[in-house]
Amino acid sequence: MNSMPWGIVLAGGDGTRLKALSRLLSGDDRPKQFCSLLGLDSLLSRTRARLAPVFSSDRTLFVVVKAHEPFYRPELAGLDQAQIVVQPGNRGTTAAIIYGLVRLTRLQQDDPIVAFFPTDHDYVDEGRFSQAVKSAIDVAREHHRRLVLLGAEADNAEVEYGWIEPDTPLIGGCSGESLFRVHRFWEKPSARLARELFGRGCLWNTFVIVGRARTFLDVIASTVPVMYRAFEPLRDHRSDLAELECAARVYETLQEGDFSHQVLSACTERLAVLRLGKVGWSDLGTPERVRVAAELRAHIWLNAAGVNDDARPDGAAARGAVKEDQGNTRV
Repeated sequence: MNSMPWGIVLAGGDGTRLKALSRLLSGDDRPKQFCSLLGLDSLLSRTRARLAPVFSSDRTLFVVVKAHEPFYRPELAGLDQAQIVVQPGNRGTTAAIIYGLVRLTRLQQDDPIVAFFPTDHDYVDEGRFSQAVKSAIDVAREHHRRLVLLGAEADNAEVEYGWIEPDTPLIGGCSGESLFRVHRFWEKPSARLARELFGRGCLWNTFVIVGRARTFLDVIASTVPVMYRAFEPLRDHRSDLAELECAARVYETLQEGDFSHQVLSACTERLAVLRLGKVGWSDLGTPERVRVAAELRAHIWLNAAGVNDDARPDGAAARGAVKEDQGNTRV
C-alpha cells in the first residue's frame, strides 16, 4: 500500500461575509480565497505553500466551483486536470468533501490517508502547524477507524467557531498529552455556552481533518446516507465531459450541507482531536479577524526588523491576538 498521504484543499466557498472587503481589495467579485488579504499572495496560494512541506504537489487535489473558473484557473495552471475537482455549484462542505473523496478513490485504488484543508485560514506558526499535520497522519495510520481533528487553543469565548470538548487521552501516533478522544463537538454555541467551553479548556475546531479515505466514506455513509448515495453515478466516470454533465445532474438534487453539523457532530465516537496549542490560528471570515491577523503580522515583522512598536496604538491588540507558548504542545 502506498503510504504517501494526500491533501485536499477546499476552495469552493462564496466568501459572502467578506465580500465587501474582497471586492475593495481585488476590484471584482472574486471570493476571498482568491484575494490577497495578508501580503501579496492569495489565500489559496498561501494554503498551497503551507501544505508543501507535507504533501507532494502531485498528491494534492483542489475542490472548486465552476463559476469561479476565471479566478482559480490562473492559480492552478500547470496542474493535472484530474487534480482539480470542479463542482457545478456550491453546496457546502459536505458535498465538497464527498466529491473530493470520489475523485481521490478513482485516482488511487487502495485506502490512502487524506487530509482536508480550508483556504480561508491563517496560522502564525506554520512550522508548528506542519508538524501537527504530520503527527495527525501518524495517528491516522495507527487508528484506522478514526478521523483526526486539529484543535487550536482558544483565546476567547468565540461563538462563530466550532468547539471540540476533549475526552480521555488516546495513546498512539503522538504524545497522549496532545491526543484525545472527543467527548462532544459543539458547532457555533451560544455566548453563554461558549464562555463555559472556554472556561473548561475546550478547543477551537480548525476544520483540518485527517483520516483514511475509507473511514471518511464510512462515516459519511452512516451520517448522511442520502447525500452519499447521490454521488454514486460519479464514481465510474473517466471522461471529463461526461463527468461534468453527470455532476451537474447530481448537484441539482443536493441540498446545501455543512460537514461539521451533519457529520462531525453525529459521529464523535469516531473522532480524535490533536491539540495544537497556540499556533495563532484564525478563520479569516470577518473583516475584524483579517484586521487582527494583519496587525499581528505587522507586529512580528517590526520586531524582526528590530523596531519597537510599543507606542503604536495597534501594538497591544496585535500582541494579545496570539500568546506564544511554544512548550505547551508536543507533537
